[in-house]
Amino acid sequence: MHRLLAALAVLAALAGCAAPPAPRPMPPAPEASVLAPEIRAQADAAVRRFASVVAAVEPVAERECRALRTQGSCDFQIVVDDRPGQPANAFQTLDRRGRPVIAFTIPLIAMVENEDELAFIMSHEAAHHLLGHIDQARVHAETGALVLGRLVTLSGGNADSVRSAEEVGALLGARRFSKEFELEADALGTVLTARAGYDPLRGARFFERLPDPGNRFLGTHPPNAARLDVVRRVAATL
Repeated sequence: MHRLLAALAVLAALAGCAAPPAPRPMPPAPEASVLAPEIRAQADAAVRRFASVVAAVEPVAERECRALRTQGSCDFQIVVDDRPGQPANAFQTLDRRGRPVIAFTIPLIAMVENEDELAFIMSHEAAHHLLGHIDQARVHAETGALVLGRLVTLSGGNADSVRSAEEVGALLGARRFSKEFELEADALGTVLTARAGYDPLRGARFFERLPDPGNRFLGTHPPNAARLDVVRRVAATL
């Protein structure tokens, strides 16, 4: 059961932080000879922009991580998730050695409008690691699974019902504080973005292009307006 709980908690903590609407169907493509130079130029520009932001944000994130965390690795690895069919998304995870990894899908890299947006998203994901959100989500998941599983056991549930209760409890526990985690990462991400030399207010305008998740019960993300408000308040103090 421990492996299941750990996996559920990590998956809950890694809910993507950027999920724009599905792209509209593309019109018929013009001749390849006309589009190829433009597409190649756009791709080259996106690669240069990504590399530039990584070079600026990564050392700031690692320095602040060493100042804030007393345990765990601060050796960030920032990668591109080039698996086909992935939506525009960014997420933070840990590799097998506990090294923090920040991954960007290619559609997200293509859709950001400037370096400030890319830096803010990168800083937000780094903030999740600095604040220990994956570890906290795992603890909440284990607690939720234990409590709900115990209740079903005491009520006379069989092994299957107890196992199902543990799975539900793990998900509920991991999601209980997910909105707070996002707002905390927005606040610290604002600081990291500024310290890396970018404009967090301009970067946070990325939220204006995302569907508003509203304030759903046990939702993974808070309303966009709440996130923008956090960024503005923190930026005003810098």
